[in-house]
Amino acid sequence: MSRTAGDTWDIVTSVGLTALSVCAGRALDAALQPPLANDEFAAGFVAAAGEPTLATAVATNDVDSAAGFNARWVGVRTRFFDDFFTQAAQSGTRQAVILAAGLDSRAYRLRWPADYTVYEVDRPQVLEFKQRVLDERGVTARTQRTVVATDLREDWAAALLAAGFDPRLPTAWALEGLLPYLPGPAQDALFEKLHELSAVGSHVATELGPEPGEVKEFAEGAAAISQLAAQPPVAELWYDDPRVDTKSWLADRGWTVTGVDLMAKAAHEYGRELHGLPPIFERLLRDKFFTAVRTR
Repeated sequence: MSRTAGDTWDIVTSVGLTALSVCAGRALDAALQPPLANDEFAAGFVAAAGEPTLATAVATNDVDSAAGFNARWVGVRTRFFDDFFTQAAQSGTRQAVILAAGLDSRAYRLRWPADYTVYEVDRPQVLEFKQRVLDERGVTARTQRTVVATDLREDWAAALLAAGFDPRLPTAWALEGLLPYLPGPAQDALFEKLHELSAVGSHVATELGPEPGEVKEFAEGAAAISQLAAQPPVAELWYDDPRVDTKSWLADRGWTVTGVDLMAKAAHEYGRELHGLPPIFERLLRDKFFTAVRTR
């Protein structure tokens, strides 16, 4: 079933299942050389969700499965965003916002400065599942962690402010695996709010969604990769309707924007060669990532 306005999901349906699939990739990344995700919580989330295909792949350490294929690039993306948070904190940000946090465990596994706050924004059903698993494990976050249960297609900014977010402080924003799942108008509105809430000195790391026509190309290019039977095709989950050129839009408003080639980073910085990816995967990794710093 294709996406509809106001559609909902939990951790084993629709968009939520994609978060679980990425989590399985982080779990299986531990078997690759070199491991890049370093996520000790990922396997526990997958086991607790009970989706059979993913749970079996992780339990048997099946790096030849679809989840194992995903681990190759998911580990690279995870390392990129991990490094972004570390560098942004060192540059003076005092709070981080992870939009569409899913099963992100960075508040528990990264080292944060004293008096730092990490805000995790996502749908209530996803955050409730995540909290239950973390509580059962009895773990404690390494920083102040605040969850904000809201839909990013709604007034998420008001919910973030109500949770204690301070727009006067420099912020590290992460949009990892989010924008393909937002319609164009929702993406444009999200960046307008992000800019409005960002003090000078704020940082953002972003994975852009597809341009018009690229969803079909991605679906065709990935056809050779086995898919989760329970997961809808990407063509039914992603949007590629027109949207503002985000990098130019930010640059016009005082952000210094830097494109990031994750294929090059994987090979030269992370020590993981990404051979055999479909061409559309390579283009996504080369062209869709950027960082930006607000300088005025």
